[in-house]
Amino acid sequence: MWLEGSCHCGAVRFRVHSPHPHPYQRCYCSICRKTAGGGGYAINLSGEAKTLEVTGRRHVKIYHARVQNPEDAAPWTSSGERHFCKECGSHLWLFSPEWPDLVHPLASAIDSELPVPPEHTHLMLDFKPTWVELQIKRGDKQFGRYPEESIAEWHTRLHLVDPT
Repeated sequence: MWLEGSCHCGAVRFRVHSPHPHPYQRCYCSICRKTAGGGGYAINLSGEAKTLEVTGRRHVKIYHARVQNPEDAAPWTSSGERHFCKECGSHLWLFSPEWPDLVHPLASAIDSELPVPPEHTHLMLDFKPTWVELQIKRGDKQFGRYPEESIAEWHTRLHLVDPT
C-alpha cells in the first residue's frame, strides 16, 4: 500500500510504500510522547526506505533523541533520525541506520486512509505517565519495553500482509 503523508503546514509531502500499513503499535516512551504523541503515545508505521519520495525536503530537520533509561549510567544519543518539518514542527518519520531498509512514518502524518487494526500492541509501558489512560481491548498485547514480534511478523501472524 502506498502511504501519502504531509506536515501540518504543507511544506513537506511524502509517500512511501508499506507492506505493513496497519497502525497497531502504540508507543508510550517519552521520546514518542514528547515529539508526536497527542494521547500520550505515538503510532509508527513501517515503510520501505528505498521507496520514500519527499517534496519540500529543504523544510525537513532531523532530531537525534537523548535517551536516559533507568538502568543506564548516563544518557546517550539515539542514532535514530526523527524527521520534522522545520516550519510547523510536525514529526513525519523515523529512519534508523540499524535498519537501513525501513523507514517509520508516523500514522498522524499520513493522509491516506489506513486500515483498522484488529488488535493493538501497547509498548514501552514502563515509561507511560500516570495521566495516560490505557485503552486496552480484548486481544491487545502489552509490553513494558519492546515486543519480540516485529511489525512484519505481526502483520503476517494476522494475515494482513499487503501484496501490492
